[in-house]
Amino acid sequence: MSSEYDVIVIGGGPAGYPAAIRAGQNKLKVACIDEWVNKDGSYAFGGTCLNAGCIPSKALLESSELVHRAQHEFAVHGIKVGDVSVDVATMQKRRAGIVKASTQGINALFKAAGVTGLQGHGKLLKGNKVEFTGKDGKKEELTAKHVILASGSSPTELKSMPFDGKQIVDSWGALEFDAVPKRLCVVGAGVIGLELGSVWRRLGSEVVVLEALDTFLPAADGAVSKEALKHFKKLGLDIRLGAKVSGADKSASGVKLKYTDAKGEQTLEVDKVVVAIGRRPFTNGLLGEGTGVQIDERGFIKVDHDCKTGVANVWAVGDVVRGPMLAHKGKEEGVMVADLIAGKIAEVNYKTIPSVIYTAPEIAWVGQTEEEVKKSGRAYKVGSFPFLASGRARAMEATAGFAKIVAATDDDEILGVHIIGPMAGELIAEAVLAMEYSASTEDLQRTIHAHPTLSEAVHEAALAADKIAIDFPNR
Repeated sequence: MSSEYDVIVIGGGPAGYPAAIRAGQNKLKVACIDEWVNKDGSYAFGGTCLNAGCIPSKALLESSELVHRAQHEFAVHGIKVGDVSVDVATMQKRRAGIVKASTQGINALFKAAGVTGLQGHGKLLKGNKVEFTGKDGKKEELTAKHVILASGSSPTELKSMPFDGKQIVDSWGALEFDAVPKRLCVVGAGVIGLELGSVWRRLGSEVVVLEALDTFLPAADGAVSKEALKHFKKLGLDIRLGAKVSGADKSASGVKLKYTDAKGEQTLEVDKVVVAIGRRPFTNGLLGEGTGVQIDERGFIKVDHDCKTGVANVWAVGDVVRGPMLAHKGKEEGVMVADLIAGKIAEVNYKTIPSVIYTAPEIAWVGQTEEEVKKSGRAYKVGSFPFLASGRARAMEATAGFAKIVAATDDDEILGVHIIGPMAGELIAEAVLAMEYSASTEDLQRTIHAHPTLSEAVHEAALAADKIAIDFPNR
């Protein structure tokens, strides 16, 4: 193994491995170090996203949605399936297979790009050197012209209710249940909590979601949050806002949680608890003494707009730096840094990073919410179109939700797009592209959308902003 590289990336998740691949494509000599270890003891690249987050959760969301549709929607289509049963073992086997194929694919991508994959622990040392500790515990000092820190994040743990891996678990543990819990509590009504809660509710679990905040999905547009809460309750999620968990007592029969809400002290007895209150940057063992890399008060590595740490030729990307903890944000930062190192022009537009919640209906948005635009004082207009009026959505039996556009009154620039409904995560891409080019609602109005498609909802929302929608009464 070589000890000298142009670029060493510490972290092989969705920010690190794309950075390594792009650096390799730029004809640089690259090594990518990652220490992810699966529960069976095997090492794998891909970080939380591929191994225990984005990919496995979407696999289970898809499986559980099919169960729900078979139980509640197929009959409307004239499809009779009889009693629907759930084989969790087969479902989990499929999930594991998808994860394995995804992580093994990274090895092939590394080979194609000429990247050296090193499995073990990487630590940045003074002078841009890296200490690599292999799986066998042997240490070796590597040198690089540039080092990219991409160590990712880890689940936040409640001090009053630490993880035990069995009854009280993090998001990874919730993806690997070998049976459907009869009673499940999800602590946290954020993206992860809602997705996991939806999975196990659709598979038959009684799910209670405890959220400490008094507002539901505060990061989303207010109209979207209101609509989402209605549909989650319809699914059967018991969402309790303003519920602050103070502790839990475990026994052979389950977990008894203690929490307080507007009514005072409460208790809740369940079989399992999933704690999904967020994630924190992971920097354990990442920095040696005297590196000069600074950590802020929230635990993030300090960087500028270009992800420079302030230490010459040391960069940091992904969940370990400021900004939303999203795989696609980390990927674009990693690619940007690899191109900047190669002397190319590159940047990330942080104003057009989309967010998606892969529930049913899906929720997606980009840009500013109506509340944010209103607070800014800028005059604005709003256009909204319900999927109930979409021919394609009706044909799909997926009429929940709407598409909403917020635009400036003065120059018609699109400031934010918010979608709750079928395939929202796919539909938002058009909005991201439009905003990347500073498009106006008129630009979308004059863009021909195929009929019948779900994307027409975005088109009609743009028309509705000027009260000229075709397929829905203009109010």
